[in-house]
Amino acid sequence: MTKVLSLINMKGGVGKTTLAMQLAHSAAAKKLRTLAVDLDPQSNLSQALMGPRDYVKHLAAKNPTVVQIFDEYVPTDSRSGSPRLLDITEVVVKGAGHGANGMLDLIPSRLELSRTLKNPHGKERRLAKALTQVRNDYDLIIIDCAPTESVLTDAAYFASRYVIVPIKPEFMATIGLPLLARSLYEFRLENEDHEIEISGLAFNHSSSYSAGPEGQQSIEDVTAEANKHGWHIFENQIRYSASYAKSAREGTPLSWTSYARTDVIQGFRRFADEVFEQIGLAKVSA
Repeated sequence: MTKVLSLINMKGGVGKTTLAMQLAHSAAAKKLRTLAVDLDPQSNLSQALMGPRDYVKHLAAKNPTVVQIFDEYVPTDSRSGSPRLLDITEVVVKGAGHGANGMLDLIPSRLELSRTLKNPHGKERRLAKALTQVRNDYDLIIIDCAPTESVLTDAAYFASRYVIVPIKPEFMATIGLPLLARSLYEFRLENEDHEIEISGLAFNHSSSYSAGPEGQQSIEDVTAEANKHGWHIFENQIRYSASYAKSAREGTPLSWTSYARTDVIQGFRRFADEVFEQIGLAKVSA
């Protein structure tokens, strides 16, 4: 059964894209057929998995992106004389991610996705509807979300069964959590037949400062907020390492990243295994 997982936090700069990229690579390494969906107009996940050069070429060739999923059609270009209905398989970039052995595909984004926010009416279910066409092709679908409460958030909710909330342990780390709690509560009220749950909060130490007293206070504050809502907190935290930034720049999983330390690689592997177990993907051989 396909598992669909979204990474959401209403606060930016918490490492959603980093976790989405590395979780996708970890799943592919376990021979899980994985699809990464970039639902952020900034398109950082697309560039990290495709590489900046190939990503620019992809756009220059006017290939469809997640934008066309929300538009539900492909506009005219030099190759066609009229608009046409979208086939989602045209949007999927096969074999994205260096070293993923063909197990990782991508639905890329582009800046024009922000236009969807200007006219959101009736678009909330289009991503979910499109993904039903390819759901049997994948074991895991990971959606990287923009840090906003918008139609893109609703689209992720409709498409997902599970949500992971990356948290950067720093001052005001809890600021996005009440908004997320209210957002999910309102979504459930309006869509009682749709099951969606927060699988866990993930502490992502994306700077060396987060290990100090301020970081520890932040962890206590977030834990208190999580306890209010009955949210799970992942035991394995993502420790700070410059290898994560280098991994994104090189377009590789941590295990392929130059000079990445073994303890960093193994630390994220433990986190990924915990995530997969939490959503029911534990019994897969690496």
